Amino acid sequence: MVTEIAQIEVKPGTEKDFEAAVVKAKPLFQRARGCGGMELHKSVEKPTRYRLFVKWATLENHTVDFRGSEDFQAWRGLVGQYFAAPPDVEHTETVVS
Repeated sequence: MVTEIAQIEVKPGTEKDFEAAVVKAKPLFQRARGCGGMELHKSVEKPTRYRLFVKWATLENHTVDFRGSEDFQAWRGLVGQYFAAPPDVEHTETVVS
């Protein structure tokens, strides 16, 4: 299992619209090959900073299957207008749980 962590900075004043767009986009992740769920977290200290956590069965499920899909384009179409900068994305593996 691989966890995608995307740090997303949104334009000030667009937080609620961004959150609503992510709710609309959730089914895109739910039907993606290898996706085991997603969560959006908002920073308490920095209210325009979010972290999107997505569980993938394999790295390729995210980087190849999802990113190469029409659903990825739909995701970016829903949320991209709120980005203050491109998201910073990394992938992690659990080593202790």
